[in-house]
Amino acid sequence: MTQEAPCPACGAPALRFDPETQALRCSYCGQVAPSNSGPAPEPSEPTAEGEAALPTARATGYGTGVRVVSCQTCGATVSFGSNEITKTCDFCGSQHILEQEGNAGQDIVRPERIIPFAVDQETAQQSLQAWLGGGWFRPGDLMERAHVEDLGGVYIPFWAFDASVHSYWRAEAGYHYDEQEVVSTEDGKEQRTVRRTDWRPVEGERRDHYQDVLVVASKGLPEKLADLLADSFDLSQLRPYEPSYLTGWRAEQYSIEIDDAWQKAAKQIERQQQIKCGRDVPGDTHRSLRVDTTFVDKSYEHILLPLWISSYRYGDKVYRCLVNGQTGKVSGEAPLSWPRVAAAVALVAALIVGLVVFFTRS
Repeated sequence: MTQEAPCPACGAPALRFDPETQALRCSYCGQVAPSNSGPAPEPSEPTAEGEAALPTARATGYGTGVRVVSCQTCGATVSFGSNEITKTCDFCGSQHILEQEGNAGQDIVRPERIIPFAVDQETAQQSLQAWLGGGWFRPGDLMERAHVEDLGGVYIPFWAFDASVHSYWRAEAGYHYDEQEVVSTEDGKEQRTVRRTDWRPVEGERRDHYQDVLVVASKGLPEKLADLLADSFDLSQLRPYEPSYLTGWRAEQYSIEIDDAWQKAAKQIERQQQIKCGRDVPGDTHRSLRVDTTFVDKSYEHILLPLWISSYRYGDKVYRCLVNGQTGKVSGEAPLSWPRVAAAVALVAALIVGLVVFFTRS
């Protein structure tokens, strides 16, 4: 049960950040209240080459009083208003949660940017129902038989990295050319065209800049689902963080520390550099590509992104689903209808056989 902040107009404990008005609004009298938040922290400066990005010089805490609970089942740590009450985990529904004492939530790196909730609970519910009813490979009765738990709105922590890189590459560039050769056949000899490749050693370099490379810092969400939804956010809408955005909402504390997150981000960037350098290799094709990437500078921010989280039961199994709190896009787990899968496989096999017979007779 959530208890919102008191309304300055009517006094009712019903003030929370409203996705529709993008302001604090009383759910009892409708009064829109101004934000009393202080200025957002300054963005981080790029670190020197080779240095690990450390959060020691950052502001800490959420800038407002919070209570913190840790789930003993999925490992998620969630912060919420000091007047709120919770009995279950927002991520897995477990009742095995423990409240942290002391200065819990005050030693984390303070969020620097945030995308506020723009999709309300009703709209998120509609998006989820439409998603359950779609997909040809799902059981036809999924929407009717799925018992969906209440959607809970939670801000999910991400690390956003900026980096400038310098990549030096070496490869063998292949240039195709055609040659005529004479081959023996049953009817004698015939001439045919053969494609060959001339391989030449090449090398080059390039410089690139990456902005807002996201690494989910959540322990409560399945990483694959979180990564899918991370790509669906419009990061140009990120705003400077203000504590008022959390009024009436919950926020998961990051469980992946900055150094571990950077290792994941660096691997993402290196994979992209491998692709970009491959495109730089001249010729018609290439092989033996080797890329050496140096990070010239890097910086990071702790950001919060809005998600509606729920689960549903179909048969004897529980499935997780997420709704993007900015766009309404749904990502989730769903059962398969194996008869439909088998029918699709049989149809594809029949089409392949039909094509083989057709071209054989032609």
